[in-house]
Amino acid sequence: MKILSVEAAWLHCPLPARSQHRSDFGQITTFDAVLVTLRTECGLSGYGEAKPAVGSAGNAAALVTILEQELAPRLVGQDASRIGALMSTLFNGSRAELAARAGRAMPILGRRGVHLAAMAGVDLALWDLLGKAHGCSVLDLLGGPCRPSIAAYASGGWADADEIGAELGAYVEQGFRAVKMRVGAMDGGVATSLARVRAAREALGPGIGLMVDAHGTLNVAEAKRFCAGAVDLELRFVEEPVASDDRRGLAQVRHASALPIAAGESEFTCFDFAELLEHDALDVLQPDLAIAGGLSEGLRIAALAYAQRLELAPHSWGSAISFQAARTLALASPAGVLVEVPMGGAPLLREMASIDLALEGGQLSPPGGPGWGVEPDPSFVERFTRVP
Repeated sequence: MKILSVEAAWLHCPLPARSQHRSDFGQITTFDAVLVTLRTECGLSGYGEAKPAVGSAGNAAALVTILEQELAPRLVGQDASRIGALMSTLFNGSRAELAARAGRAMPILGRRGVHLAAMAGVDLALWDLLGKAHGCSVLDLLGGPCRPSIAAYASGGWADADEIGAELGAYVEQGFRAVKMRVGAMDGGVATSLARVRAAREALGPGIGLMVDAHGTLNVAEAKRFCAGAVDLELRFVEEPVASDDRRGLAQVRHASALPIAAGESEFTCFDFAELLEHDALDVLQPDLAIAGGLSEGLRIAALAYAQRLELAPHSWGSAISFQAARTLALASPAGVLVEVPMGGAPLLREMASIDLALEGGQLSPPGGPGWGVEPDPSFVERFTRVP
């Protein structure tokens, strides 16, 4: 299964005004990602996704350049089924042979950031190819699901206190039994965030799971005040109360709070997550597989969660490809408990390809195959491909 070509397409999708939202990231007017396509000499095509940013909008020109000019020459002519060896070569560069002999990573300078996101796109495409080559889903390659279905939560919640109940209630009407809303710097103060969350809980009642995401915008003192003020609201978790780079601060918030703390969407590789766990900073691990290093790295992160008796809830604000990968990882891991479903404008999830997003009792079924079960619509890709 030799790799014939590596293609990278920056998909840049403008959002209509009705599908836009405003948060601490500003007004979100586009949805962006890089579609990675690996073609083999035997005629198979594997699809992956690389993300230029944690949110939906970002400039992907650098990702395309890295994929086409640096990674592609190392991949063409190689056996696509040797995922471990290929990803080790990309991660360790010219020292890959030494790293393999020593049994430890000797990574190149681009072990984090956009370079690693590019590798993530390759890894996801390789797993897609392997599933297709075997005529089964990637989940089946991993041994099948650990449970018959996985709980899904609607991820949105940007409205003010007067409207937040109606916004989140609309998600519940779609079949979700858990929802997430945004808080933090966008509110201008902890008191406003608490008022919005309290209004949300009052509107939803006690039977619906409620989570909040501060996008790392609070300082430690503010985060402690928020958690103390929300302790009676039965929050499923508080996501990124402070910047995850502040490992010590995140741990301080966790130790002071009775609410579970989640983070990880902007982390790279299992090494970042291991560092967070060394600081005793997390209850819920949230890798984004289109950023953190693909499914291969996601499996290592899931193993950390399981070994530490923590929860895994992959971040999946992206295309149908990274969503299916997150769904697969959560179902394959005993630690997997939740899958995130983006609300608002998400054309790369809902329009680029057709996948099963049907809910039954707030749960998603395992994805079908082969591979990720995602075949991008060629007309969609042609329409929204932006030349850097």
